Amino acid sequence: MIQAVHHIAIIAGDYQRSKKFYTELLGLKPIREVYRKERNSWKLDLALNDQYIIELFSFPDPPARPSQPEARGLRHLAFAVKDLEQVVDFLQQKGVQVEPIRTDEYTGKRFSFFQDPDGLPLELYEQ
Repeated sequence: MIQAVHHIAIIAGDYQRSKKFYTELLGLKPIREVYRKERNSWKLDLALNDQYIIELFSFPDPPARPSQPEARGLRHLAFAVKDLEQVVDFLQQKGVQVEPIRTDEYTGKRFSFFQDPDGLPLELYEQ
């Protein structure tokens, strides 16, 4: 049976821009980066706290996907944080637009949303 989430795959519109966003801004650690010549595609495996979580891909001219928080399909990727305000302030200082902090009415936990360079919705969820 299912034991855990193994990874999340993301196709970047601009591979270098997304690579910089996920590694330099969010601090994910590159594990392995390979160029797949037959597909004209880069693949970067990323880890958070030594746990493999994201495959970042490039493909020639990937089609855009509507990505509104309430659209059908994957809604968002959420990252757990200890100090939500500290992370929000950090992202805003780096020029990332972050939504106002909200509180989950059922858990009482605070959270906020922002987007990656391709507009994919990302959440910060305070633990």
